[in-house]
Amino acid sequence: MSDGRFIEVPYRMLPGETLDALLESFVTRQGYDTTDTGEGMRGWVAELKRQLERGELLIAHDLQTETTEVLTLAQWRAFGRDLADDEEEG
Repeated sequence: MSDGRFIEVPYRMLPGETLDALLESFVTRQGYDTTDTGEGMRGWVAELKRQLERGELLIAHDLQTETTEVLTLAQWRAFGRDLADDEEEG
């Protein structure tokens, strides 16, 4: 969205505990089976961190609602955004 409502938050800027909490919330919200990894929630958090590193997930902050969420690229694009939008702005 070009109205500037959503901004991408670089995951490396977040304190470790905050990032872990966001990722745990994402796992719960998406309904992931935490027994799949053999390591429970910790395993999913580690996998999601790898996805963040590969650029498959991102963290977005909604300036209107003041909420921060983990999104897939498909979800981000559903908001009408492209990652290049943010790069042009900053």
